[in-house]
Amino acid sequence: MDGYEVLWGARPAPRRGPKPALSLEGIARTGIELADAEGLAAVSMQRVAAELGFTKMSLYRYVPGKAELVALMADLAMGAPPELDGGWRERLDAWARALLPRFTQHPWVLEATTGPRVPGPNELAWTEAAVAALGGTGLRGSERLDAVVVLVGHVRGIAQQAAATSAESVEQQFSSALITLLREHGDRYPSVAAALTDTAGQDEALDFGLARILDGLTTLIATRAT
Repeated sequence: MDGYEVLWGARPAPRRGPKPALSLEGIARTGIELADAEGLAAVSMQRVAAELGFTKMSLYRYVPGKAELVALMADLAMGAPPELDGGWRERLDAWARALLPRFTQHPWVLEATTGPRVPGPNELAWTEAAVAALGGTGLRGSERLDAVVVLVGHVRGIAQQAAATSAESVEQQFSSALITLLREHGDRYPSVAAALTDTAGQDEALDFGLARILDGLTTLIATRAT
């Protein structure tokens, strides 16, 4: 059983008699609880088995190893995408805003969904929803896919910054650090100092970046129409 089979393999139909002692979902949810509390490094076959009250060898009947377990955890943590209504811009805006909490509530998912891998059904459903939102806009298939990649990159960037901070916002912390530096070195960076006076205390990175990406797509779609 490899990663593809774990994520995409058919689940056995319920049978009469005693229920199986373990399930893929139960194993993955235990791993999610561990990763949420202690980080992805805390997740191991041994640790998950112990949390479930079973031996490590019993888990191998369901999952071949940690890599496949983490893939299953990440897809389960992502969950299904929301239903989207409205035009393409409204749908993508809602899509991106719904995606952010999936990363911020489970920061380890950022690490687990980096690099070449087999995407799970939920992760692919998120991509499907965003690409479908751009259907009928006149954009080529590659452009629709690239637009989704850009949106995901923006959301992931915001989530990565949030994962490295406390309750204070990312921009507030960055502004505080800049203010401290510019008290002594402001004459060397006058443009930054001037801009900071208009932005200190605001936290609009998600909104600003999302709006600019969608503005760019609006221009591209208009160009295709003409």
